Amino acid sequence: MGAERGKPYRGHLITVTFDARRCLHAAECVRGLPQVFDTGRRPWISPDAAPADEVAEVVRRCPSGALQYRLADGTTERPDAPTTVERTGDGRLLLRGDLRITTADGESVPGTETRVMLCGCGASGNQPYCDLSGSCKASEAS
Repeated sequence: MGAERGKPYRGHLITVTFDARRCLHAAECVRGLPQVFDTGRRPWISPDAAPADEVAEVVRRCPSGALQYRLADGTTERPDAPTTVERTGDGRLLLRGDLRITTADGESVPGTETRVMLCGCGASGNQPYCDLSGSCKASEAS
């Protein structure tokens, strides 16, 4: 997680951080551990509702990187090696690896990213991240 971005949900063994601006509602979290990720509950993330290793595994499924984690011992997600880039059918770019992101205003995002979904159409209001506002909005979020 590097510098903490988004809202932290602290548990005893794991902290999950959620950045709503990057969420594409792929629902990998909700399908993966509904007892931890429940959008009908407040707070919607309960990190202690499942073993920390299972929570971390489900967080790693989040394609946009909106969810991140840090274990109590300081361990965070290891980047994929080699870095991979995949273009989705609607033009978005899914990157996994040791990533350094620069925003549209030229600022480097602090820390290391391991998963991002970048805008492929240029219409996102959250450049360089996809926000489903362009041609991909009618498509299923990956």
